[in-house]
Amino acid sequence: LFAVNVKWGKEKFDGVELNTDEPPMVFKAQLFALTGVQPARQKVMVKGGTLKDDDWGNLKIKNGMTLLMMGSADALPEEPIARPVFVEDMTEEQLASAMELPCGLTNLGNTCYMNATVQCIRSVPEVKEALKRYGGALRASGEMASAQYITAALRDLFDSMDKTSSSIPPIILLQFLHMAFPQFAEKGDQGQYLQQDANECWVQMMRVLQQKLEGIEGDTVMETDSGATAASAKKKSLIDQFFSIEFET
Repeated sequence: LFAVNVKWGKEKFDGVELNTDEPPMVFKAQLFALTGVQPARQKVMVKGGTLKDDDWGNLKIKNGMTLLMMGSADALPEEPIARPVFVEDMTEEQLASAMELPCGLTNLGNTCYMNATVQCIRSVPEVKEALKRYGGALRASGEMASAQYITAALRDLFDSMDKTSSSIPPIILLQFLHMAFPQFAEKGDQGQYLQQDANECWVQMMRVLQQKLEGIEGDTVMETDSGATAASAKKKSLIDQFFSIEFET
């Protein structure tokens, strides 16, 4: 066991223990602790040669001798380009995206039947994508007007739901639903909306979307048991394409 001095640039470390019974890498690890220079970047020169990693070779070590070390310490870690964003600093849209939280719908007075229908429709990716492509306006006239503005209102509602994890009041969709289907606007003696059947709401919404959402190419649809595509040609309606069943006799 020896006590040596190590000179590194302008610094000098006295009385560093050096044990030739151990691999030189142990000594280099000590130098790393003193200087911060990784062993792989150290070049330790002794009178008579350079220190290797695995053996001492023919180097003659003596007490009090001075070894010269070259090598630069690791650079200080750089500041990250993108600063960390904390939860409390996130917007609702960022929270919804990062945590994948589903958006809720406010009950506007016994409107849970409509909210359940909307959430069920929203769970179908193909319908969501078709609504994103739909270009109809909220204002319309003519025979198909109600189908257009309900479809447009549903599209806009889904778009808002994708941007937040908070509850959204589906007021516009509810108003259009009442205009198109007055039975859902019935009120009780106290002026409150009456309970309605979710299945009936589902049927009416599906009929509306059936009229306005075009089908997609057949190669995007899963194959049937017979191996034929469910829609070899473009169907007229996306709802027919994904929610209908055809029987052959």
